[in-house]
Parts: sequence; structure tokens; C-alpha cells
Amino acid sequence: MPSYLDVVVRSLLYIAVLFFFTKLTGKKQLSQLSFFDYVSGITIGSIAGEVMMGLEKHYFHGVISIAIFSLFTLLVDRLSVKSKWIGDMVEGTGTVFIQNGKILEENLKKENISLKELSALLRKKSVFNFSDVEFAVLEPPGDLSILLKSDKQPLTPSDIGLITKPVKQPYTIISDGKVLPKSLSEAGKDLQWLDQTLNEWQVALDQVFYLQINTKGEVEIDLYDDKKELSMPKQS
Repeated sequence: MPSYLDVVVRSLLYIAVLFFFTKLTGKKQLSQLSFFDYVSGITIGSIAGEVMMGLEKHYFHGVISIAIFSLFTLLVDRLSVKSKWIGDMVEGTGTVFIQNGKILEENLKKENISLKELSALLRKKSVFNFSDVEFAVLEPPGDLSILLKSDKQPLTPSDIGLITKPVKQPYTIISDGKVLPKSLSEAGKDLQWLDQTLNEWQVALDQVFYLQINTKGEVEIDLYDDKKELSMPKQS
């Protein structure tokens, strides 16, 4: 087999292998990865890169190596769920920076975080004053979780005795001009309802780029022609 064709075959094979084992190990986002997951990911990627370029002559050896690291990572993740000790060791624990409104300087030093960096982390949460914070903890993935003091927290409807309606799941009925039958069915609607709705909005199906039933149960429509004005249906 020519060398360039060998690289193509190897690349396609190991892309498929990596995809399979990535799906197997879960859907964690990059910000949710533990240090162990991060190191394992780098190692698996390095193995795949080496075997793709043919430095490892045996195809199956590369598959075995990727499988071992992936399955070991999956095993550790499963054990982390069952054992708090293993979970704390692999994923780490949160570090409290502010407690009862007071900054814990020793914990900042422990994590090599300066007051300037703590201020930046707070600003990302739209908090600009230390005095507004009752509790703040640096989570293992590196995110800062905060609890504002009671008099600094936003007012909610329940605080003033308002009764609100439950929020519904939104359903996208038309996407990129195509009707999505599954979403239409899940929303409890049918094609007859869709035709009636489009007639009420005075638009044709081929004019609609996007149609959604939002969390309030209302219909939202976006047309391909952005210059065309939509006619809101009259409320009966």
C-alpha cells in the first residue's frame, strides 16, 4: 500500500475509534473535565496522532492502547461517582474564598489566586463589590460559584407573592425551511394546525425559515425575506 494511502486509512480508522470511545466516556464539556480526564485526553490524542502517521506499524496495537486509556478513564469516572474519596482525589474539591462575607486569605494563597484575580472572577458573575458576597467557592473545574448577601439578591416573583405560570418546553416546528414532524408531534400539533397557523400569519410554508412554539406557548416566525413585514394574527 502506498505510504500516503496508508496514512489516509489510518486516519479514518482512528478518527472512528476516537469518536467511539469519546462517546463511550460521556458528554463532559471541556470546562467540566477533571485534571485526570484532561491528562487522559492528551495521552489518547498523542497515541492516535502517532499511529495515524504510521510510527506504530501495527494498526491493532493503536486501537488497544486507545481502548485501555479510554476504558480506564471511564472506570475511574464511574468509581468517582460511587466513592467520595476517589471522586475528591480525581476531580478535586471546591475551595472557599469568601465565607460569611469575609475573604479567606489563606485559601487564596493555597490556590495561588490574588485579590485582583478574585475580583476578575467576581466581575464575570456581574459582582463588583466584595461586600456584596456572602459566600464564594472555586469549583474544581475552575468556575467561581457565589451567593450574594440577602439584601443584594435580585427580587423574585415569590418574594412579593406573585403567582407565575409554569414555563413550557419550546418546540422548533420549522428549521431552515423544513418541517420537523417529531417536534410537531411532541408539541401536540399536526399539519392541519401548522397550515392554519401559517394562514393566520399570512405566509406560505416556503417563505418560513424558522418557526417555534416558545416557552409561553406563543408562535414565533422568522422569514427568509427579512424585509417582509409579518402580519400578527388577531387575537380571538
